Amino acid sequence: MGSIVELAASNLASPMILFFVLGLSAALARSDLSIPEAIAKGMSLYLMMAIGFKGGAGVAAHGIDSTLIYSLIAGVVLSALIPIVAFRALVLTTSLPRVDAAAVAAHYGSISIVTFLAAIQALDTAGIRYESYMVAVAAAMETPAIIVALWLARQGSPNGGGMDRETFREVALNGSIVVLLGSFAIGAITGAPGLKSIAPFIVDPFKGVLCMFLLDMGVIAGRGLREGWRNLTPAVVVFGVYMPLIGALLGLAAAWLIGLSQGGTALMITLCASASYIAVPAALRLALPEARPALYLPLSLGVTFPFNLTLGIPLYLYLASLVH
Repeated sequence: MGSIVELAASNLASPMILFFVLGLSAALARSDLSIPEAIAKGMSLYLMMAIGFKGGAGVAAHGIDSTLIYSLIAGVVLSALIPIVAFRALVLTTSLPRVDAAAVAAHYGSISIVTFLAAIQALDTAGIRYESYMVAVAAAMETPAIIVALWLARQGSPNGGGMDRETFREVALNGSIVVLLGSFAIGAITGAPGLKSIAPFIVDPFKGVLCMFLLDMGVIAGRGLREGWRNLTPAVVVFGVYMPLIGALLGLAAAWLIGLSQGGTALMITLCASASYIAVPAALRLALPEARPALYLPLSLGVTFPFNLTLGIPLYLYLASLVH
């Protein structure tokens, strides 16, 4: 227990967490603090490119093996399974309409790439090694949850929504996924020499850009809570805390069966415990327009994201250490 407390204290005192808290506090206090949308989008693309390139370079150095293949398969299976678990939990414990429950479930089956980045930063700070190809697993887990959630919504109503060609294109060609996978491929092609040649751009400034991005995330989360709190009943808020823990246990079991390292296990747990607030909302705007963004966005970004960022990641690192 002492280890998890120390990890939590260290994580809470890190610059990136404190910048998130600053943005959250400013929004709740109704400050006019804001980051222009173009700059925020540029930072998001930079973070996707940096983590994707470093992951690809790591795969080039590591090589493709059975563990990589099993990790990708596990990621896809878990991304499809977790929305079903989340949906059943919401149906049993809340009075949400089926379409809203399916929309929320999609967020918890998909992943938060920023939570993933924060976990990587925590591992780097602790000096814990991890499989660099986990970024490919993160990309693979974006889409299956959306497809399953649309199927869940459609079961209750013939007009509940579906995965038509336009929606599939929106999901598959989401900007963050394209940049992440594209950068991963470039990193895998160019390897360590390519990484070394652009290290001053994608390695050295990374922490500073992440801090500024989390400042913006804090502002967005605060505004979401301030404007959408009426939609968050106690049962829904509690779901936003216990569902990541259920996902974490599923990720822990999968990582143990695959044989991932301690760092890789922590990242698999984090991916399964996180909740999307970028790719999934973009897809649901097209596929499930009747689902309430004022419900699923404040829940994923205003409840689960802060929980994972402050308490969740130290817990996931501790769980990974238990099996190693």
